[in-house]
Amino acid sequence: MPPEERREEYAYVLDFMHAGKSFSSKTEPLAQLVGEEWFTLLEVTPKPGATMALGERVYIGKDEREKVSLIKSRITYNDLTQTAKNGLQKTINEIIKANEQRFVDVFNNAGPLNIRQHSLELLPGIGKKHLEAILKARQEKRFGNFDDINKRVSLLQEPTKLIAERIMRELQGTERFYMFTKPYVKRERRF
Repeated sequence: MPPEERREEYAYVLDFMHAGKSFSSKTEPLAQLVGEEWFTLLEVTPKPGATMALGERVYIGKDEREKVSLIKSRITYNDLTQTAKNGLQKTINEIIKANEQRFVDVFNNAGPLNIRQHSLELLPGIGKKHLEAILKARQEKRFGNFDDINKRVSLLQEPTKLIAERIMRELQGTERFYMFTKPYVKRERRF
């Protein structure tokens, strides 16, 4: 499937509003979610009678959904409620830890962006010296897990923290390059 057609299969609940947004004239239940694969921020309508707990993992794929009736729209970081913003960092950390090998492979497989910059330098706190240490260590042997990265690359911050901080920056929409998320592009409606 081409990258632009990939869809989230699972997402985590960031906020569940029984009566919708306080400033909305509609009083339908709403939930704000973050996708597990691309960290896509979504607003959904739950099925009648369904409730969702903060941090709960729910199926949002194309098959029959247990709790989600309709995916209303993709939203930006600024569209999130304060509750959703407050829980986003913790949820991102949980997704990273639950999919550790996927993110360790970023350290194992990342390549250069251009002749001047390597994609690992997009992670906060990784400059030329850390980059050289990472490339040298992975050339000797691929990294097995986050602890392995910590042991073999001296003075590097916790890898989960670096990745989570990068994902937060990408979700805020201020980055030039995107490693972990799909950039939000507002589509114009044509009539």
